[in-house]
Amino acid sequence: MKTIGLLGGMSWESTAVYYQLLNRLVRDELGGLHSAKVILHSFNFEEIVAYQKAGEWQKAADMLLDAARKLEASGAELLLICTNTMHTLAPEIQSGLNIPLVHIADVTAEALRAKGVQKAALLGTRYTMEQDFYRERLQEHGVEVIVPGTVERQDVHDIIFDELCQGQVLEHSRRRYCEIMARLTEEQGVEGIILGCTEIPLLVQEEDACVPLFDTTYLHAKKAVEMALSN
Repeated sequence: MKTIGLLGGMSWESTAVYYQLLNRLVRDELGGLHSAKVILHSFNFEEIVAYQKAGEWQKAADMLLDAARKLEASGAELLLICTNTMHTLAPEIQSGLNIPLVHIADVTAEALRAKGVQKAALLGTRYTMEQDFYRERLQEHGVEVIVPGTVERQDVHDIIFDELCQGQVLEHSRRRYCEIMARLTEEQGVEGIILGCTEIPLLVQEEDACVPLFDTTYLHAKKAVEMALSN
């Protein structure tokens, strides 16, 4: 079994889910007392958010790459960035490593193709929805990507940072997400919805939408376990 390196703490609420998923998936595959071999670097998310807000992405990249190299030196054989947004730095981080970085958009695209989804809505932070890095990566796989309108994007973003990242899962916010997902389905004709922030699955579930939801946290962890258990 290969050792999985995690760049986590962005936020720790979803990193905890990653840890649970990795161990449960390994146990399900191997049985008994088997669990995942994991090395975790957990950031102080406040520092990362400050760089995001200031647009100082290079400083954030330097922090992540330094931590990633330490994980590799500690024995990690593959790497996960436990957040969709910080995959904007994935090319730079991968270029500084000798181990594979499992890109969350690639594994999501694989799941979309497997379900025959060609047009999908993307929910996430404003950085993920509005910057090109994520949408273009999906489009390279042949997936047309739709994002909500300006007001809806801000609501989705605020609920992530002001509530989910702080451990608050509120019913009125779930209803707001359901409204946004319904509108995307009815007015844009999307065939699936990407939960493109690792905290969103804490709030909404499959039954909250009339099209398939693609939980990027689960898909990312599942691919990591498949790679860790492969020869």
